[in-house]
Amino acid sequence: MATTTTPLSVAASPVPQHRLQSLLDIDVPTRSLNIVCVGAHPDDPESGCGGTLAKFADDGHKIQIVYLTRGEAGIRGELWDSTAQTRTSEALAACELLHGSTHFANQIDGQTRADHDACRQFTELLLSLNPDIVFTHWPFDTHADHRTAAQLTYQAWQWSGEAFVLAYYEVMTGVQTHHFQPNCFMDISSTWRQKRSAVYAHNSQNPDRFYPYHEAMEQQRGAEASCARAEAFFVIREKSPKPLLPFTI
Repeated sequence: MATTTTPLSVAASPVPQHRLQSLLDIDVPTRSLNIVCVGAHPDDPESGCGGTLAKFADDGHKIQIVYLTRGEAGIRGELWDSTAQTRTSEALAACELLHGSTHFANQIDGQTRADHDACRQFTELLLSLNPDIVFTHWPFDTHADHRTAAQLTYQAWQWSGEAFVLAYYEVMTGVQTHHFQPNCFMDISSTWRQKRSAVYAHNSQNPDRFYPYHEAMEQQRGAEASCARAEAFFVIREKSPKPLLPFTI
């Protein structure tokens, strides 16, 4: 994770949470949904949308996190096998704090692929989780593994016949995520502390290096959404009929 404190770029004309129904042209659901979040490495989903995942879990929805890799290259000077064990344990602890379950696609940190076979394998894994909504990395990102995760998720969405709602999240916008213009927000004023605990479960990554940046992002997005703290997303506009998003009006 980068350590710079470049100011967050402000999105132009984003759509606030209360306009999600009109944005997506779908009804607000009452049933429990399968919420899946895809991240390239352990700590990415927690950093990008941990507050949103916690909020969904509090509302009774099923949370599942898919890590593309086990972060094998994420501890400088350590062997990849031991690093993978450490970061897998941290991911399991973080998911428990978010009341979610953990899945690994078992690609290799820094060597991720989105060729046909990799797309097929990832699509099989993702669709086996029966997702209603999938959150994933924004495709314009400085980290190649983040871009691969976005590409794999998008391909799965296409091959599924666009069977789930696809939403992109941001990580360290202006440093890693670029050209991100959100069209909806989630108020995480009640769950940001839970998000912070999940991020700090990744002790090997020294969260003090990067979490303050995310905290500033939450506050900035909150100001844009007229709440204390928020996470921002770009949701693909859907064709009806589609699975439903559990946001209240």
